[in-house]
Amino acid sequence: MHDPVGLFQAAAQRSGTVMAGVGATKLSAPTPCEEWSVQQLMDHMAGGPAYLLAASQGGAPAPVQGVTADDYRKRVDEVLAALTYPAVLARTCVSPLGFEWTVAEAVAGTFMDTLVHTWDLAVATGQDSTLDPALVQACVMMFLPDMPAHGRAAGLVGPAVPVPPDAPAQDRLLGAMGRRP
Repeated sequence: MHDPVGLFQAAAQRSGTVMAGVGATKLSAPTPCEEWSVQQLMDHMAGGPAYLLAASQGGAPAPVQGVTADDYRKRVDEVLAALTYPAVLARTCVSPLGFEWTVAEAVAGTFMDTLVHTWDLAVATGQDSTLDPALVQACVMMFLPDMPAHGRAAGLVGPAVPVPPDAPAQDRLLGAMGRRP
């Protein structure tokens, strides 16, 4: 079993770095998530820590808009602190797909979302889109092949993009999540 908090923390650190590299002129640029601009994608990414914080405290997340890299890092720090409380990872909450899961599982799901959307943000803003191979491998082991199909059924993940079976793990992950690597 992978440490979901450690994985999320590492993925969020890279996300914060990519967000810090987004200039004001890029905020309205399109992203690989066709329905979102760069700013909307950043807001969605900050929604992950907001969701986790609410789940860890038994509440509902507040809407997120106009996020900056500093805002994102603050939210990540807040949720990482909240996740250290005893038994918080065993609490239950409702997933974005509508089923009940533990906060630990929510952290793992948010790790995956953070990792993939970091790639989206880097591509959209012309930054290095190489993801940490250890994080990619952990994500592949945890979520492929089943999770993308469940996400597609719920309308949260686009159609799979075929990649060769011997493609690098990053390409397999991105293809499964509907991205053209």
